[in-house]
Amino acid sequence: QVQLVESGGGLVQAGDSLRVSCAASGRTFSNYRMAWFRQAPGTEREFVAFIDQSGTGTAYVDSVKDRFIVSRDNTKNMMYLQMNKLTPEDTAVYYCAATPSLTAFMGREDYDYWGQGTQVTVSS
Repeated sequence: QVQLVESGGGLVQAGDSLRVSCAASGRTFSNYRMAWFRQAPGTEREFVAFIDQSGTGTAYVDSVKDRFIVSRDNTKNMMYLQMNKLTPEDTAVYYCAATPSLTAFMGREDYDYWGQGTQVTVSS
C-alpha cells in the first residue's frame, strides 16, 4: 500500500498562483503512476493532471492546460501541482491519487490510493 497526504491548499485571489503537494509513504514511490483530481461542491470528482512513473510523461484536462504544471520528485516521494492564473472555477478540493498499474491514465477508476484532499478556494 501507499499512503498519500496533500498539503498547500488555501484561499487566493483570481490570477494568483498556488502550489499543492502530495507526500507519499509506503511502497516504492517511483513504481506508481500519479494523478491529481478535484471536486467542487455538487459535482463529480474530475481529472486534472497525470504524471507517469519517471515524470517524463504528463497530461492535463483542457481547462488547465498552459496554466497548471504537474511534477514529481522520486527522491523525496513527492508530487506537486503548480497552479497559475487561478480562476474561481478552479475552486475545489484537490486530491492526489496513485496506482501501480501501467495502463492507468485519466479515469478515477484507474487509481487505487487516494489522499484526503486539500481545499483550494479562489476568490474573484
